[in-house]
Amino acid sequence: MAFQTGLEGKPWYFGLIAGLVVGGILYFGAHRMLLKPKKTQIASLEGQVTTLQAKIQEGRAAQQQLPRFREEVRQLELELDKLLRILPARRNTPELMRRIRTLTEQGDFNLLSFKPGGYVEQEFYSEWPIAINLQGTYHNLAQFFEKVGRFSRIINIESLRVSVLSAVTGSDHTISATFNATTFVYKEDLEEVATP
Repeated sequence: MAFQTGLEGKPWYFGLIAGLVVGGILYFGAHRMLLKPKKTQIASLEGQVTTLQAKIQEGRAAQQQLPRFREEVRQLELELDKLLRILPARRNTPELMRRIRTLTEQGDFNLLSFKPGGYVEQEFYSEWPIAINLQGTYHNLAQFFEKVGRFSRIINIESLRVSVLSAVTGSDHTISATFNATTFVYKEDLEEVATP
């Protein structure tokens, strides 16, 4: 038994037309069902590849700038270290007391009192007043203030009261000076110290 196409006895171009129609239907059906989704997927993947290549280029550019950024960070850390010496992060009372005691001994003073006060809170720092009372001479007091001015830490001298000592004291000291030495503490680290 032979397969009948229904084209027997017809001219040859009928077979050609029928073959082209069947081939066209198969091509458009395969294109719609198989090729079009694949083309869409390929276009999407190509877009992702382009995006990833752009990110790679950004990463390479950032990698080339990394040494410059590291140098900037190092410079900023050095600047921060310098600023923290001026505006320290902790009270550091023993060190400050030692330095002031050394100054009073070098300046031939009697340090009568050294009383740290409470903090006066500001926006990003705290003021820390220290009440100081000492006895000495005018010249030594001026030298004392000059040496305090050379500290890397900022110290303001406020509320200075100087009075003359009576000659009955039996020493070379001629004046008594009472003042507040106000220093400043960086607030952020203060909170860390307060909460161990």
